[in-house]
Amino acid sequence: MVNNKLIDLINISKSYNGNVIIDDLNLYVRENEFLTFLGPSGCGKTTTLRMIGGFETPDQGKIIFDGKDITKLPPNERQLNTVFQKYALFTHMTIAENIAFGLKIKKKSKAYIDDKIKYALKLVNLDGYGNRMPDSLSGGQQQRIAIARAIVNEPKVLLLDEPLGALDLKLRQDMQYELIRLKNELGITFIYVTHDQEEALTMSDTIMVMNQGYIQQIGTPEKIYNEPENAFVADFIGESNIIGATMVRDRLVNILGANFPCVDEGFGENKPVDVVIRPEDIDLVAPEDGIIKGRVTSLIFKGVHYEMDVMANGYEWLVHSTDLSPVGSEVGLRVDPFDIQIMKKPESVDEEAVVNNEQ
Repeated sequence: MVNNKLIDLINISKSYNGNVIIDDLNLYVRENEFLTFLGPSGCGKTTTLRMIGGFETPDQGKIIFDGKDITKLPPNERQLNTVFQKYALFTHMTIAENIAFGLKIKKKSKAYIDDKIKYALKLVNLDGYGNRMPDSLSGGQQQRIAIARAIVNEPKVLLLDEPLGALDLKLRQDMQYELIRLKNELGITFIYVTHDQEEALTMSDTIMVMNQGYIQQIGTPEKIYNEPENAFVADFIGESNIIGATMVRDRLVNILGANFPCVDEGFGENKPVDVVIRPEDIDLVAPEDGIIKGRVTSLIFKGVHYEMDVMANGYEWLVHSTDLSPVGSEVGLRVDPFDIQIMKKPESVDEEAVVNNEQ
């Protein structure tokens, strides 16, 4: 990946009717990066995307694109295109006419437009569909045409606002791989908005997790999943056991009355912390071999693994394992020290994780 900074959002704030949606957000996007804005509804991710696209103007702050201030520029004067969840295809136009729409506005020659239509249809694997009408296509095909229409304008950045939200699961998964392929072939920057954690983990180079207008964490999918910086990120990205604990000293944490070796340092001695342990990182062993003992209270077969609840030391642990332990059986629980993630405990309910962008 090229490390050149392409977009820089500096001290961006945005309010609607007195409600703060984005509060002093700082973020940069690298050239040729697939960056995903991930978070629950109302967290500010779409508002941030719309400000980059020029559909909203920030109340404060600047948006720098390729070294130029574009904060006040309208969308059509920015070197980017947006693909929305609603495909917004012109139903009275053929597929070719839909793709050509932006190029005609730019007064490109017929030969140029024809070449671009063929190129775009081939790129989205819809060769020969130019004379079809939008209503004859499936949802996935319509979404590909919307992407093709954006691509022919040769944007430096493609903004995608939950573009797969209306598709069924299989189509959505197919389109995820299509988007990764397109991004690699085109060599342009993708900024993607979703509330779907699996989608974000599958496609992204970098994920920005948002909540209530704040950046909670920025990092690679692996970093976000394996090393969440707070309980919100841990809970939002995948399933987790999030438990209040006490950091006894460096590399030792007391969880529910039992001491677990860990690898974290610098939290002090006998300090309250939160620990995150992923369900797949818990090993069920013979009762006498566990750090703590428990009893399996429920069991669901999930296809690739069993999902079990284990009551141990007053807490119901969520465990994913390919080995079956029947309901009612007594088990021991062990966790590799590297799989225990220690987090600073918030000092108040209102404490927000406003993280600097250190991608």
